[in-house]
Amino acid sequence: MYSDDDFIQLSALQHFIFCRRQCALIHIEQVWVENLFTAEGRVMHEKAHEERFQESKGVRVERGVALCSKRLGLNGKADVVEFHRQGKDWLAFPVEYKRGKPKNDDCDMVQLCAQCLCLEEMLGACIPEGAIFYGKPRRRLPVMFDDELRRKTEDTVRQAHAFISAGITPKPEYMKKCESCSLMGICMPRSMEHSLSVDKYFKEALKEE
Repeated sequence: MYSDDDFIQLSALQHFIFCRRQCALIHIEQVWVENLFTAEGRVMHEKAHEERFQESKGVRVERGVALCSKRLGLNGKADVVEFHRQGKDWLAFPVEYKRGKPKNDDCDMVQLCAQCLCLEEMLGACIPEGAIFYGKPRRRLPVMFDDELRRKTEDTVRQAHAFISAGITPKPEYMKKCESCSLMGICMPRSMEHSLSVDKYFKEALKEE
């Protein structure tokens, strides 16, 4: 069990997998800058949260659902949680909204699985699957919460806790995905990498002397 002061945001897991320096800038240094991509994502999330409750054809829809796990030390919000009627019971089905397209890594699926783990703890229920709605193809990607994804999610939670608790921001490393990051102007991966290479040059030169 984590104390309230040690909780981290669900979004930190996605940031941690996508780029540890981005995670540190946002969740350790408390830096945030919006660009076109984050603005589009914010608008999509706001629209997803607009209507708080719907019910039709055996499906109840709750929006902007507050989530918490004391076991994992997580809190945040689910964009949408659908409750599908199964006999007398309602089965939770979390849905995360993303503005872009499916990524090459598992960061979005880990974030969604963490929402599942929070819901399971809160509801005392087992949740087998959910979905991610991507804005570019405008379709849902089903996500099964199997043992492998659950293990990866819990491992990521532990690593993210230790990383944020350590309070150390990693050095920059330029990659293609940096171009879409709203923090690129603050992170400066290209110029900072160049600066680091100059420092390395002088250190090597001093060794030779």
